[in-house]
Amino acid sequence: MATRQTRTLARTMMAPAVIVLFIWMIVPLAMTLWFSFQNYSLINPMMTGFAGWANYTYVIGDPSFTQALVNTLLLVGGVLVITIVGGTFLALLLDQPIWGQGVLRILVISPFFVMPPVAALVWKNGFMHPGYGLLGHLSRALGLPPVDWFAQYPLFSIIVIVAWQWLPFATLILLTALQSLSEEQREAAEMDGANALNRFRYIILPHLARAITIVILIQTIFLLGIFAEIRVTTGGGPGYASTNIAYLVFRTGILSNDIGAGSAGGVVAVIIANIVAIFLMRAVGRNLDA
Repeated sequence: MATRQTRTLARTMMAPAVIVLFIWMIVPLAMTLWFSFQNYSLINPMMTGFAGWANYTYVIGDPSFTQALVNTLLLVGGVLVITIVGGTFLALLLDQPIWGQGVLRILVISPFFVMPPVAALVWKNGFMHPGYGLLGHLSRALGLPPVDWFAQYPLFSIIVIVAWQWLPFATLILLTALQSLSEEQREAAEMDGANALNRFRYIILPHLARAITIVILIQTIFLLGIFAEIRVTTGGGPGYASTNIAYLVFRTGILSNDIGAGSAGGVVAVIIANIVAIFLMRAVGRNLDA
């Protein structure tokens, strides 16, 4: 009886916060869903009324939607590859007894605390600018023409910036998992004559499998909504070369002043994100239960 009363009291005390959070999430989503079926343009206030599926047909049938979807997948996949491979390497490095290990760990995780717009501006003006960026000066010092990264390789530039931001997160998760590995297993494998490559392949990598899966899940959910880095650097261009789904919604709804089509794009983006999240959750569940 005491347990039942305690549970009832806990649910009663949590109910107001849960209700507020539910309203906070459901009201914008309901309004977006409503506007997605309406003719609503900020340029032409007279264009109103029920649009049916016209906004969805327009968004999905637009060639830029396909390109934005492909860019989104390339962005997510590229960042995941860089952060997982780089995070594993840095975790192995930071796990070694080296001088200045504490300072080195702080330096490695510091990019995670930089705001995305600030990080994008630093990379845009401090590193990748062909005129006064660090990479431009390095290219001229080597006798090579400077590269205009955001004009010639816009999507790759975005991937590099986002990967730099998320690399500390992957490193911390993988380092924590690596430090939970029994030292006795490593010593036993070393005594049996296993070299460093075999120890990594058969002992360390299987031990990191769950941590890698969690990194993939968490990062993918956030990477599907990357916006600030694109807005600050390329603006989705040239053309639609660096436009992802999130920025396409902004471009359609705000820059083109078509709230109806932008809302439809937002609903489509939410559906795609949920499909990916459900798929990854099942993959994570299978991996964690193994």
